[in-house]
Amino acid sequence: MTTLIHDPAQIDFDQPGRRHYQVAFHLDGAWGYSLVPLTVINGRRGPNRNGVICFGGTHGNEYEGQIAVKRLCADLDAERMTGHVILMPRLSESACTANSRTSPLDGVNMNRAFPGNPRGTISSRIAHFVKTRIFPRGRVVIDLHSGGKEGAFPICTSFHPIPDAAQRAEIAAVSRLFDTPFVFIYASTMASGLLTDEAEAEGKITLGGEFGGGETTSRHGVRHAYEGTLNVLRHYGLLEGAVEPIRPAGSPPPRLVKADQLDYYQPCPRDGVWEPVVDLGAAVEQGQLIGRLHDFSDHGAPPLEIRAVRGGFLIMMHLSARPLKGQTVYVVAEEVAWEEMGA
Repeated sequence: MTTLIHDPAQIDFDQPGRRHYQVAFHLDGAWGYSLVPLTVINGRRGPNRNGVICFGGTHGNEYEGQIAVKRLCADLDAERMTGHVILMPRLSESACTANSRTSPLDGVNMNRAFPGNPRGTISSRIAHFVKTRIFPRGRVVIDLHSGGKEGAFPICTSFHPIPDAAQRAEIAAVSRLFDTPFVFIYASTMASGLLTDEAEAEGKITLGGEFGGGETTSRHGVRHAYEGTLNVLRHYGLLEGAVEPIRPAGSPPPRLVKADQLDYYQPCPRDGVWEPVVDLGAAVEQGQLIGRLHDFSDHGAPPLEIRAVRGGFLIMMHLSARPLKGQTVYVVAEEVAWEEMGA
């Protein structure tokens, strides 16, 4: 049974068992609500200080996280758990309904809305609810993404450069529990108002990830997001059992790569039609051809060749065939030794 909640104070975060809620956030300028799904699961086997919070649907056109978190809402059994888990499969419910990166109700990207404002537009009010009502309930925060229609990534977990050595080492260790081919350290200066920024600043063990793209649903991405979250629960003792591998036996360990400065994110020099010539995740050398940008206003002219400004691994590439001038067209990330993270 799902309970409709108008006042967040009515959410029962403490009693053992599993409870599903729809949290009503009133619409701006209209009669009605955006009903944001939330599930609270408190284990009946005792307390655990490592509460886990997991979000999907921070961007509405990214589906692997939505599906994985929804499955966890149904599958996690309070009788077999210690501690508590809070699950929000569609954080920006209005964006998810509209298959959009941003909410059609206020035009706001939820992953730019933090720390939020209780008197702001609907996205800002949801962000404020998360910061003030949800974050205090957990030590571990997971935000599951995919590329939407913005960019393509090899399946990876991700986190920002973390100045605190102990927090950085623990986040790096947790990132490996999803058994993705890559773990990506990305620049915190790319944007402001991110959910993960806010959680990291509060000292939480904070992890993101890219588990698909193209407004489709990758079965591999869903598996890594779902099974990886279960591994996090096992790692912290909320579920019994050992951490389980996700990729086939014999797969190499996750490769740690970083693009932690803005000059790793190469802007498209002009509008055009994009022809990639390298696969995502491939190792590339400095100067190697990444792709060609075609201008069909002069179909007899040669394309503009886009080459790697550094060696490393192709961790992101523009997804659509029509990048616009200034949009990130590719990112080549450099490999980092796990020992540098203290993990």
